[in-house]
Amino acid sequence: MNKKTISFLQYIFFFGLGVFLVWWSLHQIPNNKWNEFLFSLKSAKYWLIIPVFFILSFSHILRSLRWRILMQPMGYYPSLLNTFFAVMIGYLANLAVPRLGEVLKCTILAKYEKVPAEKLVGTIVVERAIDVISLGIIFLLAFVTQYEVVGEYTMQIFTQLFKNKNGHFSTTKIFIVLIIIGFLFVVIKIWFNQFSHLKIVIAIKKILRGIWEGLISVLKLQQKGLFILYTIGIWSMYVTGTWVGLYATEGTAGLGFTQALSALAFASIGMIITPGGIGAYAYFLAKVLEKNNIPFEIGYANGTLQWFAQFLIVVIVGFFCMSILPWYNKSIKPKN
Repeated sequence: MNKKTISFLQYIFFFGLGVFLVWWSLHQIPNNKWNEFLFSLKSAKYWLIIPVFFILSFSHILRSLRWRILMQPMGYYPSLLNTFFAVMIGYLANLAVPRLGEVLKCTILAKYEKVPAEKLVGTIVVERAIDVISLGIIFLLAFVTQYEVVGEYTMQIFTQLFKNKNGHFSTTKIFIVLIIIGFLFVVIKIWFNQFSHLKIVIAIKKILRGIWEGLISVLKLQQKGLFILYTIGIWSMYVTGTWVGLYATEGTAGLGFTQALSALAFASIGMIITPGGIGAYAYFLAKVLEKNNIPFEIGYANGTLQWFAQFLIVVIVGFFCMSILPWYNKSIKPKN
């Protein structure tokens, strides 16, 4: 089975998961609450997409600026516009095929800025690692500011995974999981030692080494203070965009910044597990808001609108960047 087939099957699986979550979420709305769900969508303040558009677009600009800092130690200084174009076209590509955007944006800079694509792969790994750490910090802040909500929802997810047939918490399941994890750890360690000559083992070791070296390289950046500042700015824009988005529907408009923080934390998981966050983003956001005494149907309506706003921004800006990229480099960009 070749890589294209595997990638296609992975996409079908995760897209199917997203569609299932949409179907599942809609069936979580009681029949007598459908009118409230539809009313929330009809009465929504759609004009709020405009400020969210600028907020999230600014976060993408900050992401482009941060990416340029990672290229500087290698001696490459691509233009901000080409970097921004590459970032947005990458996001657009990810809507169609997950992870394709990471490859495509490296290819774009390699073509228009003469930056070797293979050297950019390490910077992508660093970015993803930093984003994982940043999301962890968001979860920590959400846990501190909304302990009763985040803690309860996390325990709810945890206990649902480890319930027995009687609906009680099963220590046996936890014990089995721990044994499996320990067994896999031993097997992987032996596999890495005994079959270190295999190409797949060598490739995995290179990836892990690249992630570690990438994280360490952040400490060696000449502008690490600015890098951290951009990272804070990116995630601040994400939280602010979510907060503004809460004002789009009646019932969620009174929620504050702390609720937006916890909503973003769990909704971000949805963006990871399904292509473009379809189904999962709105579902997780609704479940968190439900812990803030917001009916699921209202939260799901808001989550659907917030997801659609982000989808629309990526599509509009992504297609615009894809259209203007060749023209900019041919007619506008100064020749070296």
